[in-house]
This record gives sequence, structure tokens and C-alpha cells, in this order.
Amino acid sequence: MSEKNEFESHEILYGSAFDPNLIGPTLLPIPPFTFPTGSTRSTGPTGLISTNRIYVTNVNNDNVSVISGATNAVISTIPVGSTRQGVGVNPFTNRIYITNANNNNVSVISGAANAVIATISVGSSPVGVGINPSTNLIYVTNANNDNASVIDGLTNSVIATISVGGAPVGVGVNPSTNLIYVTNLISDNVSVIDGLTNSVIKTIPAGISSQGVGVNPLINRIYITNTASDNVSVIDGLTNSVIATILVGNAPQKVGVNPSTNRIYIANGYNNNVSVISGVTNAVIATISVGIYPVGVGVNPSTNLIYVTNLNSNNVSVIDGLTNGVIATIPVGNGPFGVGVNP
Repeated sequence: MSEKNEFESHEILYGSAFDPNLIGPTLLPIPPFTFPTGSTRSTGPTGLISTNRIYVTNVNNDNVSVISGATNAVISTIPVGSTRQGVGVNPFTNRIYITNANNNNVSVISGAANAVIATISVGSSPVGVGINPSTNLIYVTNANNDNASVIDGLTNSVIATISVGGAPVGVGVNPSTNLIYVTNLISDNVSVIDGLTNSVIKTIPAGISSQGVGVNPLINRIYITNTASDNVSVIDGLTNSVIATILVGNAPQKVGVNPSTNRIYIANGYNNNVSVISGVTNAVIATISVGIYPVGVGVNPSTNLIYVTNLNSNNVSVIDGLTNGVIATIPVGNGPFGVGVNP
């Protein structure tokens, strides 16, 4: 992986065993609730297609491991593009979206067939991917272009490109407000995009090297990991302002949110653990040891299980959200990074 990105100087992001251009978000599965009226440009099925499947990108194998949540075993391995990072899941269409940073495109996987059914060209070094299930729109951050691509999930085509901040990496969507939150790694801030107009309506200062994004649509809170300042910014989605800053571990990476329990899970890369935050008190209530250099976090609200990718252990830790204990460790490919869940 010889391609160099403009944000590689942010060496605090990763350990020495892997390419520092590997950054991206974890899509958070959202429990069923009533979606507002959104864009009519694209539509999906009316019912949730629950599969209890977990999708993990393996950055050194150019593939995706598909895990059964019932057996905690890999049931399929899907070849995708080069330096795959972000994972987005639309549970209403059973489509999975993988960003391929070195190929400047996105692989679209059918969850029914466990096969790539489309490849979509986007910008330079796509990293993060977020989905609005109510509009069937997919948002991809292009780190080297300082913009985000908007993909229509019905046509698998880019319908808009939105300028944001410096080196956008993470992206999270609140379907209840149709607002999209993009972390800008170099700008140390968050761009707020209106999903109706595809325009930035606010820029929110955050911590140093803002990266991961997690959204709780039930309380309209957004959680941002700041990798170089070892903390999490809590944003009120009503005012789009930071209302709390929570100290976590060393080099926090991605964010997972369980809206049903109002718990937030932060992967601390250099501490080999996960911080559990109460959304009520905005305080760390538990710290859970996992594998070596945890990065991605995915949550299944239906089972209250949390899936953490351990980049340098080549496995995934499964955490019971009730006991905050690791109940399984699943071997996957080489360099597991992003994770997405279809509950």
C-alpha cells in the first residue's frame, strides 16, 4: 500500500503494524422507530430485513468477513477492493457498503447473496460511510478531496458532492432529523449537512483529530472521538453544539451506540480496551479489555451485543452489553478494521 494521503502525518491514529491511511467510521445499527418524511429521490422496502449478520473489513486481505450473530462464526468471505475501511449497512434493503480507499470506490454487497453487486466510483481516498435508511441515501467521506459523495441506493450512482472540512473521515447519520455529521481530521471539527439540501449548515469545533462518529437518534445526541486529545465530544443535535467532553482512553478510534440502552462504546487503540459511557451521565461507567489495537465498534440493539475489531489480533471481540464482559472472540482476516451490523 504505497499510496500516500495528505493526513498521514497524524501518526497518533494507529499502531506501527498497519498503514496510517486507514481510517473510517462504523455504521451504527438503528432500532426500529418512526422515520420522518425525507427525500423522495430514492426508496427502499417498507420492512426491516433483520439478519443478525456482522460485516468486518480486513484491510490486509482486501475482503470482508461475514459473521453469524447466532453462532459467532464466519460464514462467508467476500472479496472487495483495496484498503477497504468503512462499513455501512442498510437493514431495509439488506445492502452493505464498503469504502475502498486505494481504488477510490465503494463496493455494494447484497446481504442475501453475500456478493458484490455494484462498484461505485467516488472521490479520492474514500474512508467513512453512513446511511440514512429512510431516504436510502449513502454518504461517503473522501479524505483527499475534502468532500463527501452522496449515493442514491436505488440507482447506485453519485447524485451530489458536498464540500466539507480538511480530511473528512468519519460520518454518522441521524435519520430522525435528516442531518449528517462528518468529522474532519485535520480541521478538528464536525461538518453538519442538511440531507434535504445537501449543504453544510454548521461547523462545530471538536477536539484534536476528530475521527469517529456515533449517533443516538432517540435522544438526538452525537458522539465524536478526538484521537489526539483522548476524549469524546458530545453534541446536542438540537443546537448542534458541544455540551460535554468525556475523557476516555489513549487514541480513541470508533464509536458504537446502543440507543435502546443509551450506552456508548469507544475503542481505545493504544489501551487495548473499550470505554463504556452512560448517555445519561456522560461519564465512563466501565472499561472492557479486548484484543490488540481495537478500532471498529458495531452494536446490535436487538441482542445488546457489541462487536469490536482488533486490528493487530486479527479477531473480533463480542461484548455482552448487560454484563460488560467479553463472551466470544472470533478469528477473522488480517487486519480487521471496520464493522457494520444488520440486526
